[in-house]
Amino acid sequence: MTPIALTIAGSDSCGGAGIQADLKTFAALGVYGASVIAALTAQNTKGVAAVHDVPADFVARQIDAVFEDLDVRAVKIGMLSQAATVDAVAEALDRHAAQNVVLDPVMAATSGGRLIAEGAVERLRSRLFPRARVVTPNLPEAAALLGASPARDEREMERQARLLLDFGPQAVLIKGGHGNTAESVDLLADARGVTRLAARRIATRNTHGTGCTFSSAIAAGLAKGLDLTAAAQLAKDFVTDAIAGADTLEVGHGHGPLNHFVRQGSSS
Repeated sequence: MTPIALTIAGSDSCGGAGIQADLKTFAALGVYGASVIAALTAQNTKGVAAVHDVPADFVARQIDAVFEDLDVRAVKIGMLSQAATVDAVAEALDRHAAQNVVLDPVMAATSGGRLIAEGAVERLRSRLFPRARVVTPNLPEAAALLGASPARDEREMERQARLLLDFGPQAVLIKGGHGNTAESVDLLADARGVTRLAARRIATRNTHGTGCTFSSAIAAGLAKGLDLTAAAQLAKDFVTDAIAGADTLEVGHGHGPLNHFVRQGSSS
């Protein structure tokens, strides 16, 4: 049977992040992608100009339409900018007994534009963390969720991951892409322990959509039946390759997109 994953996220008008990055990632990894658009953004590689939220009840209608027809094996959740949308998504996940929920708590674009209302952050923690198979914050997002400073080393990353587990997800994967060491290290923590995922750090400014791509790659792996550790390793390898191939693209004048199809020898 064809593995199917659903992304619930915002649309990126320049195609490098959000829904567009998720669908590219699903396709590159052999998974059929369905989508629920929670917000529209007017953005490009240089920044976010505007955000238009889709009404929460219509987000719910989209989710219902997908689950009533498709056999969804994993759900990636990205940008949810309003508390009402978070509530609608949480209720829909329960209504359809959604499995393998990968929550990427998107708070800002690579360019720095804020993508979530202040009141929605608490809702993410209280409503969606307990429903998540894994939560995938980067260093600034983990710090913001905890009201702390960004972790400076792996010891602090592990500590923050364990604190985030207290909000109820089965696992937390803190991404180290914002660090400055020779390796880009991510830590996957759950009740059994911590798994270290490391790759060489690639010098490029073209990192638009990295977090979206990473979380959707995990969802793709889970949809294909991999366990979480294997899905996280698949995602780490895929993102590393996509970043390494990013400079082969010539897209925009700011933080360019990853090359999601570098393994196929074609452009994103």
